[in-house]
Amino acid sequence: MSDGRPLVAHIMHRFDTGGLENGVVNLINHMPADAYRHAIISLTEITDFKKRIQRPDVQFFALNKKPGHALWIYPQLYRLFRQLRPTIVHTRNLAALEASVPAWAARVPARIHGEHGRDVGDFDGTNKKCQWIRRIYSPFVKHYIVLSQDLAHYLINPVGIGAKRVTQIYNGVDAVRFHPAPERQDIPGSPFNEAGLWLVGTAGRMQTVKDQTNLARAFVLAINTKPSLRQHLRLVMVGDGPLRHESLAILETAGLAELAWLPGERNDIPEIMRGLDCFVLPSLGEGISNTILEAMASGLPVIATKVGGNPELVQEGRTGHLVPAADPGALARAIINLAQSPEKSRAMGYAGRKRIEAQFSMTAMIDSYQQIYDRLLGRMLRSTGN
Repeated sequence: MSDGRPLVAHIMHRFDTGGLENGVVNLINHMPADAYRHAIISLTEITDFKKRIQRPDVQFFALNKKPGHALWIYPQLYRLFRQLRPTIVHTRNLAALEASVPAWAARVPARIHGEHGRDVGDFDGTNKKCQWIRRIYSPFVKHYIVLSQDLAHYLINPVGIGAKRVTQIYNGVDAVRFHPAPERQDIPGSPFNEAGLWLVGTAGRMQTVKDQTNLARAFVLAINTKPSLRQHLRLVMVGDGPLRHESLAILETAGLAELAWLPGERNDIPEIMRGLDCFVLPSLGEGISNTILEAMASGLPVIATKVGGNPELVQEGRTGHLVPAADPGALARAIINLAQSPEKSRAMGYAGRKRIEAQFSMTAMIDSYQQIYDRLLGRMLRSTGN
């Protein structure tokens, strides 16, 4: 039953471990509880990831949609919207965009669509079908929120959305939870906690778009190029998914599996960050990466592929290095550069932390989202005469 606070219904394909979902968790947990109520609607399933939501008043709905178009669950979504009566429906990424149609039919006045990153098969944004689909659904969307300038350019130019309907908001990071350690900390369960080692690592879903196999190949190249690094360079790859076994196979074939640790999914990412010396994001496509922000907040230098919003976060030569996507040679050279220059590496990490404190606070992100919600709600109240 409504208590007077407007309801925001967040719609996504699946509510599970991921950067998009982590952003939703941060938004709900940090937005003032007296401002809005929230509901999470997953078109497919909701996993134990929902336990990261700290507010007890959040409702969860999993619709168990089969693969393919969501047309057949339009009636189900319509009924749910009529039951919940949200003031705002906030869809995210292409897989959830079509939920804006039943939201429009149910007379939800404020319909927001968020673009968080590139679609699989459209890493450079040139896929005409993806552009066409976004154009078709645009009449059902009141406003767009994008995480990066790159995505804003994409919506405004090839897709053709009016600039006044697009707001760019950077992700914020919890700079208290993610903070630097005076010196590298031990990672529980890691075989590489002894002094004198230099740990390069990554964390995230091990799926095609994240391209962790590129990092595995780069690590092999780095050791083969500079055999002396075998004494102290180690690789940590946290996360689960199909590329975990592929990455391990690459390392085993090269005879370097003993120099790497792939523990699967972990829930202690802040502690893992404080146990690394360098963070790598080898993605084929990105919006604004939460893990880059978390690594920078943890005082780590970042090596990232020059895709999507990554160049908006990593300042080449100041907070880390940018390398071409799917280029293990370039990635290996960047790893060698930092592994052989620990003082420079630490200076980059310090600069990254300062950049987080100045430009990517959680407070700034929450304030920006709430301003959009408030503005759309104000328009709705005026238009209905309330």
